[in-house]
Amino acid sequence: MSTVRVSDADLVERARQGDAAAFGELIDRHRSAVFRAALAALGSHADAEDAAQEAFLAAYRRLGSFRGEASFKTWLLTIAWHQAINRRRSLGRIWRRITAVNQNESGESPLDAIAAPDPTPEAAALDRRLRQAIQSAIRRLAPKLRDSLLLAQSGEYSYEEMATMLKAPVGTVKWRVSEARRVVRQQLRDHGYDHVA
Repeated sequence: MSTVRVSDADLVERARQGDAAAFGELIDRHRSAVFRAALAALGSHADAEDAAQEAFLAAYRRLGSFRGEASFKTWLLTIAWHQAINRRRSLGRIWRRITAVNQNESGESPLDAIAAPDPTPEAAALDRRLRQAIQSAIRRLAPKLRDSLLLAQSGEYSYEEMATMLKAPVGTVKWRVSEARRVVRQQLRDHGYDHVA
């Protein structure tokens, strides 16, 4: 039987009754959105893929708890977001240990040397410094501001979906995104990047 015109709610009901193909169709429908949410939180394709797989497994295990108060996609994205955030915390602890051990005398990580060359050394240095300044400014944001900004910058989610994932009112999420952008711009200006809009 074709599942092309079947709603998510119908597929959820079939999956609850043991129809593995129905859950497979749900995964196929929402795979890219789940991956993009994980990527927004983690910044690494490999880590995002792992978090997405963990989210699908968690969703399958919790399928009985899905009450339909939000769409299945939103419920699944919320699970994916929390899986990715937990993974980010875990990876952050590991990364801090690795970089603390592997920093050389100049304070640079050996991984900093791995980069694609730019056309000129000057352009590469300017571009690298600006990217580092942006990344640093984003890392310094409060977690609630940072997560809201990363989801918004992905361009993949409505504010309603983001609000559900972040468990905050839509207006609060919109404010967080606006405030995060303002803070990042100000930090860049404070570091001499006056041309940043």
